[in-house]
Amino acid sequence: MAGFRFATCPRLVCEQGGSAQLGSLASELGLRHAFVVTDRFLHDQGLLGPALTSLEQAGIRVTLYHDVQADPPEGVVQDAVARATSAGIDGVIGFGGGSSLDTAKLVALLARSPQDIASIYGVDLARGPRWPLIQVPTTAGTGSEVTPIAILTTPSDEKKGVVSNALYPDIAVLDSTLTLGLPAAITAMTGIDAMVHAIEAYTSRHRKNPVSDALARQALASLYHNLPRVLADGRDAAAREAMLLGSLLAGMAFANAPVAAVHALAYPLGGLFHLPHGLTNALVLAPVLAFNREAACAAYAELERCLDPDASRDDQIASQAFVARMTALVAAMPFGRHLSDHGVTEADLPRLARDAMAVQRLLVNNPREVTEADALALYRAVL
Repeated sequence: MAGFRFATCPRLVCEQGGSAQLGSLASELGLRHAFVVTDRFLHDQGLLGPALTSLEQAGIRVTLYHDVQADPPEGVVQDAVARATSAGIDGVIGFGGGSSLDTAKLVALLARSPQDIASIYGVDLARGPRWPLIQVPTTAGTGSEVTPIAILTTPSDEKKGVVSNALYPDIAVLDSTLTLGLPAAITAMTGIDAMVHAIEAYTSRHRKNPVSDALARQALASLYHNLPRVLADGRDAAAREAMLLGSLLAGMAFANAPVAAVHALAYPLGGLFHLPHGLTNALVLAPVLAFNREAACAAYAELERCLDPDASRDDQIASQAFVARMTALVAAMPFGRHLSDHGVTEADLPRLARDAMAVQRLLVNNPREVTEADALALYRAVL
C-alpha cells in the first residue's frame, strides 16, 4: 500500500436537536462573542431559535449575519469579514447550506488573519491562524462542515476555491431536525451533490486512499438508499439523519481525494447561470459517468456492488449497471434534467466548455483526460 495522509474535522456531534447544544460547545472552545453566519431565509423561518437561545443561556454574545447569498460573491464575504472585525468577535458559527458554511470558514480566517481574497484562491495559499469555528449544516449535500474548501464567485462570474487545512472546522454538528422541512427539489439536488462527492473521491487520480475509499463507499450506500425515503416522506427523521451523515462522510472523502470532471463542468453553469450547485452537478453527472466508464471500469463496478451485493462479478457488466443506475436516479429527480430546462442554449455551450477547461485544479483528478471538445460534447449530451 502506498503511503498517504488523511485529515478531517476533529470533532463531530450527530444528534437530533444537537443545534440546541451550541452554547456548551462554543463555551468549550472558549467563545465569548460568536459571529453567526446564515442566510435570510433560515433566519426568517426561525430555524436558528434553539441555537441562539443556547448561546444566550451560555452567556455568549452573538452578532448575527444573515446576508449570505447562494454561490457567495467575494463582496458578501468581504462585508461579513468587515462586520465581524468591527464587532470584535472571537469565534464563528456557520449555520445553513454550503454557501453559509463556506462564508463562515473565510470569515473565521480573514477576521483573524487579514488577506486579499484574490491572493488565496488555490491550494495552500491561505495563511495564518483563524478564530474557532463550528459548522451546522441544514442540507445534506455539500459536506462543507468537514472540508477545508470554500467556493466563491468572483466579479467575473467564475467559481473559485480556497483550499487550506486552516479552513477545517473545530466542530461539526449534525442535527437532522433542521432538515425536516426541506423541499423535495432541494433535497434531491443536495442528495445528488453528495453522491457525486463520493463517486468522484472514489475514482480520483490523486490522493485516493483506503480511508477515503471506505468513507466514499459508506456515504454512497447511505445516500442512495435513503434519498428515495426522504423524497417520499420529508419528515422521516431517521432517513434525514442518514442523509446528513452520508453527506458528511462524502465530505470527509473528497476533502482528501479531490473531485473531478463533474464538478469542473458544473462550476461554469453555476457561475454564469447562477444555478444551484447540487443541480449543476446532477445535470452533468450522467454524461460524465458514461465518458469515464472505461477508464474507471473497476471502480464503478466496485461501487455498483456496494449498492447491489448481487451485482455481476464481471467489471464491464457491473460498471455499465452502475452508470445506468445513476442515470436512472437523476432522471427520477423532481427537477428538469436538461440544460435547456434551466435557460442554457446551444450558443452558450462553447463558452461553458472554455470555462470548464480553466478548472484544471479538478480536471487533473478525472480518471480520463477531458479536452475542450470533450467538454463541449458532454454539455451537448444534456442540452
